[in-house]
Amino acid sequence: MVDRFRKVYQVYDVSMFLLEHPGGAEAMIAATNKDATSDFEEAGHKDETREMMQKFCIGKIDESTLPSRRRHNVSTTNKISSLDPTQELMVKILKFLVPFLVLGLTFTVLQ
Repeated sequence: MVDRFRKVYQVYDVSMFLLEHPGGAEAMIAATNKDATSDFEEAGHKDETREMMQKFCIGKIDESTLPSRRRHNVSTTNKISSLDPTQELMVKILKFLVPFLVLGLTFTVLQ
């Protein structure tokens, strides 16, 4: 039984078209290595462009064959808050002073 709700993605190799692209190669490079459907649609391409894309299609990927996305558990707690107030103050002072120390050392070495 075929799942009607499964997505099939088309894969395109447009490397030969980069220099000819009216929007410049940068627009196409920005849409590489991802699903560029929304980028393509937002650009307002004409029907002729959609027909031309077929010659660059090199394959299809079934969504069910893609690996599942990993979900990263991002902690929202501040790591510094686990320190006692004295340590917290030291961290703040060091964050303030270290850039000046590096700047002073650089200035001294360059003189």
